[in-house]
Amino acid sequence: MKAKKPTKPYWEMKTAELRDATKQFDEEFVGDKARPLTPAMKARWERAKAQGESGDNGAVEAHIAVRLDKDLLERCSALAKKKRLSRDDLIARGLRALLAAEGE
Repeated sequence: MKAKKPTKPYWEMKTAELRDATKQFDEEFVGDKARPLTPAMKARWERAKAQGESGDNGAVEAHIAVRLDKDLLERCSALAKKKRLSRDDLIARGLRALLAAEGE
């Protein structure tokens, strides 16, 4: 069952129209409709997994968990917002600056 494109945007629909346009999402478990990957889809999936995650500069990224004082985290978030950066970018810039200052 393929979803048909609504004739107008959802935010302009009346309740009955919206209910009709979104009834496909009322099903509780759609896993029964899943099917195995085709060989082409599987090859594409394997290529995507092998590439790993990369940042903006193309470097492979790693995910870590760090514990920070709540006040320090709030200050970090506020500065990142002020500078229009993500917290990840702000922390990475700080670490690069510290490593450069230490000659690493």
